[in-house]
Amino acid sequence: MLSELQRFLQEDLGRGDLTTEALIPEGTEVRAVVLAKERGILAGIRECRELLSSLGIEVVRSMRDGDLVEGGSIVLELMGDARKILGVERTLLNLLGHMSGIATLTNAIVRRARSINPKVRIAATRKTLPGLRYFEKRAVEIGGGDPHRYDLSDMVLIKDNHLRIVGSVDEAVRIARERVSFTKKVEVEVSSAEDAVVAARAGADVVMLDNLTPSEVMRAVEMLIREGLRDRVILEVSGGITADNVDEYAALGIDVISMGALTHSASSLDLSLEVVEVLRAPKSIS
Repeated sequence: MLSELQRFLQEDLGRGDLTTEALIPEGTEVRAVVLAKERGILAGIRECRELLSSLGIEVVRSMRDGDLVEGGSIVLELMGDARKILGVERTLLNLLGHMSGIATLTNAIVRRARSINPKVRIAATRKTLPGLRYFEKRAVEIGGGDPHRYDLSDMVLIKDNHLRIVGSVDEAVRIARERVSFTKKVEVEVSSAEDAVVAARAGADVVMLDNLTPSEVMRAVEMLIREGLRDRVILEVSGGITADNVDEYAALGIDVISMGALTHSASSLDLSLEVVEVLRAPKSIS
């Protein structure tokens, strides 16, 4: 993961920090702090510490992933080469702010949903930015959510386009069971209560009710119960679910609520880096 972090930094540095190299003499050492400017759940501390360590920047003190931070709190205190600290500033704040924003939103939604249904899981999706999936899904976990699939090889998830090609839910499940290892779960995305019953009968491990209203989800749950199939599947709902209506879905007795909004719509936590003391100041270059 360090190589990814270093790549992020190099993207920002380009051919060098023109401003800092012009103004700050080599050998200048400073103490700096990363401050939270609002309340939230921290995520990305581990990754940021790893990046700072690789640059020889000392972390004097730090909060931890999952900590609740208030506005004005010191998240990290750093000591080291001023050029390196200023050079890494934006990469550090971008990553920490983005991951913390995801963790904060996830935590709020998890708490809201579990106040209605203590057993429900709030899960991410694959709606992540290329190159950032590990960081975004880890932030979801720190916030109390479930990462769902990290990639397409994690499990079988039969979606609408697969069904259009194969032809039917039961045939798709049958083929998947024959051709995929028994170690992999089989999930089917359906858009009606009737297809949910078909998927459960066919032997799906997970049935995803996609883009259904709460009343439609309730009908699917009732049909599965009536057919004696409810306890044979994990029931997931997805599509159109937000922080404002998640409690409506949690109240329906489903097992998993997956939300792309956790990763693609979270606002970054507002943070800043401030130099608070110059520890060593060689003569300026004239």
